[in-house]
Amino acid sequence: PPSGQNGSVEWREINRYQLPYKPVDFVNTLDGNYSFILTAKSSVLIYDRKGTLQGAIPVDPGVTSLDTDAKGTILYLLDSDKNIASSLFIDFVVDINTANAPFKGDINAPVTIAVFSDFQ
Repeated sequence: PPSGQNGSVEWREINRYQLPYKPVDFVNTLDGNYSFILTAKSSVLIYDRKGTLQGAIPVDPGVTSLDTDAKGTILYLLDSDKNIASSLFIDFVVDINTANAPFKGDINAPVTIAVFSDFQ
């Protein structure tokens, strides 16, 4: 049920994910920004706070459980078939709109370096 009350316990649904595969394990970051869902199709689906799928990480078929650090930058996996505990570093790629921003150099350069600063 999305919301309700029973005695002194009250609840309301925060997110609901329609998954493409059967879920096996689930973990959230402590700040609630990301949810990691291990699926029966040997992948970890990563959703943001709004419920948008950010990406999927393929894992070995023997992976049966997962955990993450507080920020979601390290994913811990347990492979019960191979008796392996592993950790993966995760980084999120962000596209930055640089249209109409000041720039130096060739506008058609193959690489763009963005510099952010705060004088305070």
